[in-house]
Amino acid sequence: MAGEAHQSDMIIGAARRSLVDQRAGGRRVLPQGARQIRRGHLGRKLRNVALAVGAIWIGLSIVGTVIEGIGFSGLMLGALATAGAVWLFGKYPQMKMPGIEDLNPAQTDVRRLVGQTELWLEGQRAALPPPAVQLVDHIGLQLDVLGAQLAQSDQDHPKAGEVRKLVGEHLPGLVQGYRQIPEHLRYEERAGSSPNKQLLDGLQTISAEIDSVTRQLAMGPIDNLAIQTRYLEYKYGEADEGGSGPA
Repeated sequence: MAGEAHQSDMIIGAARRSLVDQRAGGRRVLPQGARQIRRGHLGRKLRNVALAVGAIWIGLSIVGTVIEGIGFSGLMLGALATAGAVWLFGKYPQMKMPGIEDLNPAQTDVRRLVGQTELWLEGQRAALPPPAVQLVDHIGLQLDVLGAQLAQSDQDHPKAGEVRKLVGEHLPGLVQGYRQIPEHLRYEERAGSSPNKQLLDGLQTISAEIDSVTRQLAMGPIDNLAIQTRYLEYKYGEADEGGSGPA
């Protein structure tokens, strides 16, 4: 039963990804955690552009005050300097994609670790077989949900430690170990299995574990909601029944 439920979750996840891709014009959308890291990098670039452009025109205004005007040539120089600053700070610094050495399970911010792992997995997609890519995409969706849960949880929660090991060590270690095998040996069977099958089995195990952690983290809010609902029914349900009789 558990295997069937997990398979159903994967089918639903695939359908959701397909819908998101269609809404994006057929383009695949990055997982939320990876998008947040990229948005943060873009925000820093825009800040640098704004600071550089502001400094250019403040400097020109000071010079214009001293020499009583900068004239047309000064305006053209300012425009050229602005264009150069926009190009330079819009292009650099380029975002450094995380390497496997950056996925440190000791990181205190679990949600950032999840985002870095999602970005790292993006760089591994081309080297993975299509079934593994589908599983990696599904895991990306799972990590989005898990990252949102962990953002509202105590970072010292025991489950947060499990997640650090899972996404910062076991998942990248599995993919990295597969990539170290020469491509022509990945399909060879040894002892009834092959590196390709072992990769898929490992990814499915990790997916199932992420699902288990997600469900365990959700049990507290689910129980709290049930308690609150029962309390409201007890406090106000009887009052409604009592007040519904004839006057």
